[in-house]
Amino acid sequence: MENRTKEEIRSSVTDFSLPRYNDIPNVGLYLEQVVKYISEYLEPLGSFSLTSSMVSNYVKKGLVENPVKKQYNREQIAYIFFIAVAKNVLSMEDISLLFEMQHKTYEPKRAYDYFCSEFENVLDYVFGIKEHLDNIGTDNNDTKTMLRNTIIAVAYKVYLDKYLAALHSGEE
Repeated sequence: MENRTKEEIRSSVTDFSLPRYNDIPNVGLYLEQVVKYISEYLEPLGSFSLTSSMVSNYVKKGLVENPVKKQYNREQIAYIFFIAVAKNVLSMEDISLLFEMQHKTYEPKRAYDYFCSEFENVLDYVFGIKEHLDNIGTDNNDTKTMLRNTIIAVAYKVYLDKYLAALHSGEE
């Protein structure tokens, strides 16, 4: 593949970032607003889809608490962000298990902000923006290891999807 195309793939995530926990609206967003909010952030990655029915299923399965007066708060939105990313490589049962591990180890704000930092860290590494993975946080435990491995799997899937899409578009 041409270097120019590789550079285009790399540049597609160069400025990618997720909102930190305190930046997520806490005014109570309705279902459609949550879907639009999260989808806009994940759109540069390409292969992430989120629909209202998906979010409703996450609530039904107990992965996300029921909205209050049909409105989702910051914590619920943070969980939906993680699900939207992780569902590309994990089953809902496995995501539920990771949430159980997280609940025993970290409060939601810390867990979500770590997820954001680690996701951006791994994407930059996988896409060749930087040469090594940074150590994020100071803890070393199974929860952190499982999260990093999930994120690595997602980042490589995003890279493969973008690379293969570029190859397919070159065939036309």
